[in-house]
Amino acid sequence: MQKNVVVLLGTGSIGQAIARRVGAGKHIVLADLKQENAERAAKILEDAGFETSTIVADLGSKESILKLIDAAQKIGTVKNLINAAGVSPSQASVQDILRVDLYGTAVLLEEFGKIIAEGGSGVVISSQSGHRLGALSEEQNEQLATSPTDELLSLPFIKAITDTLKAYQYSKRCNVLRVMYEASRWGKRGATINSISPGIIITPLANDELHGPRAEGYLKMLRLCPAGRAGTPDEVGDLAEFLMSSRGRWISGSDFLIDGGTTASYWYGDLQYLKATH
Repeated sequence: MQKNVVVLLGTGSIGQAIARRVGAGKHIVLADLKQENAERAAKILEDAGFETSTIVADLGSKESILKLIDAAQKIGTVKNLINAAGVSPSQASVQDILRVDLYGTAVLLEEFGKIIAEGGSGVVISSQSGHRLGALSEEQNEQLATSPTDELLSLPFIKAITDTLKAYQYSKRCNVLRVMYEASRWGKRGATINSISPGIIITPLANDELHGPRAEGYLKMLRLCPAGRAGTPDEVGDLAEFLMSSRGRWISGSDFLIDGGTTASYWYGDLQYLKATH
């Protein structure tokens, strides 16, 4: 019997929170760059009653993405895609950030858009960082949104990036634009695709930061943001569940900022001091 399949790329806290909400009665394919991460997530989900399998996948490799699609289709019909994978400015080089977060996400959206089932849905976890980049020109927006994936990294203004934070911000802006571009293609298959841009979400990695050498700056930022705190993976999961459910069928090609008001405050409120560091 053909199963309905949920593909989760990036098996951390946010990805798991979403998978728990949309994966009941389906088979969840857990894909991660590190096998041990995927297996750890599989143990947690299987102990909670979910059916899973694991696969090693590199978001920055088209070949790896195609292998992931092939593996998922051997199990059943791909109904849901959750992309929670990526690298951050403190983790990787400019080249790796652009290869994984910008190019890889574009390829993922394109390739899954060719096979997603009718009534299916996808979410891409982007970042509030994309909303801290100033306005791009209409031409730049169009190039990021519509350029063939194998030409994205050759765009002159992308090749000119030398700073990891800028690489990350452009990548996340590109994620949002590619979601808009791909919504038409996904729609022709009766599927929806959206992005979510979280602020600081408490995960093991974020907790390390909040107790590390840069803790004071993070805590000040959280204290001054409108919500006065960080977010949780479950709050992102709740939003994703709505977007991927029957109630979210009229929503596609959209980005949802979920950051406790941090971006609003960055531009116009108490967090404007951060502009000097960005």
